[in-house]
Amino acid sequence: MNLLGSEILGKTLHLLSQSLLLPTISFLLIFIAYAVVELGSLFAEYAQRKKIPAESVAKFIQQLQSTSSPEELTAKSELSRNQKVLLKKIIDNNSLPPASLQALARKLIEEEELKSARIIEKTDLVARLGPALGLMGTLIPLGPGLAALSAGNIQGLAEAIIIAFDTTVVGLAAGGIAFLISRVRKRWYEEHLSTLEAVAESLLEVLISAKKKKTIVQLRERR
Repeated sequence: MNLLGSEILGKTLHLLSQSLLLPTISFLLIFIAYAVVELGSLFAEYAQRKKIPAESVAKFIQQLQSTSSPEELTAKSELSRNQKVLLKKIIDNNSLPPASLQALARKLIEEEELKSARIIEKTDLVARLGPALGLMGTLIPLGPGLAALSAGNIQGLAEAIIIAFDTTVVGLAAGGIAFLISRVRKRWYEEHLSTLEAVAESLLEVLISAKKKKTIVQLRERR
């Protein structure tokens, strides 16, 4: 009874593992296609990317301290389009109390961080799962391949080994490309967010300071 039960369990396990081969190959094909598309997207992003030197950021922050029109200065600056849009949202809500304005700025920056994280998360997933699926695609065909060898079926063994090698290569390629994309984008987005945080803090300081001065002037006029 125990031998029969073990045989049934073994056959069930074998059928289950073999049933995973087709989904594994399908996902590997999806992953490699996605990795290639994202690689093209990375090149397009690089062509459109605007690298802002630290000197330009420092100059913009200095100009903020003396300008009477932060919105006009922001529009003419070398900042990227996304950075300008975020700063404009802060300027447009300048009527809010200082604490609320700071909270809004933090929320906008957090949303930008989450947006960047979601983009990187996809390629990170492919970078981790690609090699794992490649390993699965390597091991699954080896069982039938060894069985074919024991039966003297060299052709069956050769076909199993070809599938094993192909899935390994595709899985590693998808994972490697996705890993490279994630690392490059992570560095770009970190630079983007670092610049954004610096100019946003400076802008808040200018807006809040101007608001305090205006309040003091109004109090003096009332007296």
